Order: sequence, then structure tokens, then C-alpha cells
Amino acid sequence: MDFLDIRNIEKKFINQYALQNVSLTVPENKIYGLLGPNGAGKTTLIRIINRITGPDKGEVLFKGRRIKMEDVFRIGYLPEERGLYKKMKVGEQALYLAQLKGMTRQDAIKKLKYWFEKFEIQPWWEKKVEELSKGMQQKMQFVTTVVHEPELLIFDEPFSGFDPINANLLKNEVLELKKKGSTIIFSTHNMGSVEELCDNITLINNAQNLLEGSIDEIRNKYKSNVYEIEFNGDLSELESSLNSNYQIIKTTKVNGNHAVHVKLHHQTSDNELLSLIIPVVEVISFKEIIPSMNDIFINVVNEKNK
Repeated sequence: MDFLDIRNIEKKFINQYALQNVSLTVPENKIYGLLGPNGAGKTTLIRIINRITGPDKGEVLFKGRRIKMEDVFRIGYLPEERGLYKKMKVGEQALYLAQLKGMTRQDAIKKLKYWFEKFEIQPWWEKKVEELSKGMQQKMQFVTTVVHEPELLIFDEPFSGFDPINANLLKNEVLELKKKGSTIIFSTHNMGSVEELCDNITLINNAQNLLEGSIDEIRNKYKSNVYEIEFNGDLSELESSLNSNYQIIKTTKVNGNHAVHVKLHHQTSDNELLSLIIPVVEVISFKEIIPSMNDIFINVVNEKNK
């Protein structure tokens, strides 16, 4: 049984599809990347999961049954568009939001104190929200998202606007939440964060999901059988040692040494390539070039848009 199962979701606004036959499965205790350019349909899907809006077709299953309104208490949602009451005091608002998620006042105060100290925002408890910097407000909203210890956490562009130090702080907290058992949906178009954090991904573009699977499976699927060889020796000798099964597609320098990117054709192997070049040059490093998620993202979207 999948933790979250999204089946054939469709959603239209006027005559424009926001989502068209989108399906994906989120495994328990994983970080699941929901990827796509702005306007792809990611936020609409998140709102359907949170029951903020409903689908025109399809269904969302939570632990094997159709998701209900009371399941929202088991979800923590940090939207991209932050929303805090500027005139309320920080502590008062944090307590209010925690109690909306079903926490008692006593339990909420205890848990909020822990998080406020951890994020070094405890001196601001009696201040108004409007007195906080943007970064402080974002920290506060992160705290109110996780304080009730939800089973499912949904972060929509959580690092937007953060400086590198605070972005790294939040990344570490996301990984810690996963260790403690949370299942996390992480919506972004930042591919660097995806490779750092996510176990599985779905790529949505123009209302459709184009790609789904584990990060490792997808990167291996899209690799192009290209190897980088760093070596000492004569480039022309290396070139002359190769037969028609191998094509040098790039020459460069790595650490001051010659380096080439060689594409393998037909049913050749990396061992065969090494056996050809070792007699003529000194091989310093030899590695397969695996495409980044950013490269895959661009290629898949461009191919679909042709």
C-alpha cells in the first residue's frame, strides 16, 4: 500500500487544464520531489491534496483510502505564498495556528518553545509579525508547519528568499524530519535542492506528468554512455588508439591534465575502452558522465514542447 496515491487527476480553470490525467505514488518516509517550471500545475495538485480545492476527475488516496477532510490535521503545508497576520504577536499567532491543527494549548506552548529556541527566534515571541525580517517570518512559518508533527509534510518552494546559511539550516531540518518518520513532498524548480534531498520525483509540465521514478533510476535511464578520461600523455596518441566504436566529443583540461569525453557506440564496454588507451597514455581518472537532474529536466521539457 502506497502512503499517498494520486490517480488520474484532472482540473480545469475556465477552458485551460491545470492538471490533465496526472498520476503519481508517494512512498512512505521518503522525500518526494514535485518538479516543474512555474505554471506547470504543481501548486494546483498540492491544493487538491490539502482539500483546498477539489479535482474535476480522479482521486487522492491516503494510506489506501480516499482522503478525507479530517486527514488535513495529519498534513503540514508550507505554501510558496507566505501568509501571516502582520499585526498579531508572533507567539499568539503561532499558538493559534498550532491549535487549528488540533494541538492543546499546553502541548503547543511546549513544542513551540523547542522550535523557537532551535531557530533562535524566542526573543520575538511578544513582537508583532510585521517587526520580523522576511527571513524570521519564513522561519516562523516553517515552525508552524511542522509543530504538530504531521505524517505528511508539503513544502512549496521552501527555500525561496532564504540566504545560503538559512537555506542550509532548513535543508538539514527537512532531512531530520525524514529520519523521524515524516513523508515529505517537496515542490520546486531548483534542481540542486532536488539532488541533495529527494528520493523520488515527478516532473510536471503543461498540466501533465512527464517523468516519474527514483532519482538514481531516472539519472541512469538518461545517461548517454559517455565517459570522462583524465590522463597524462599525448592527445593524438589517445585519439589514434580508438576505433570506430568510440567517439571523442569533448576535449578539456582537468587539474592541469588532458581530459576527454568519449562516447561509446554499439555494444562496447568501458573495460574495452580502457584496454585500448592504457598502453598509450597514463590514465589518472576514468568515470562515467551521469546527467544532472537539471540537464534531464531541460531535455525532457524541451523534447515535449517540440
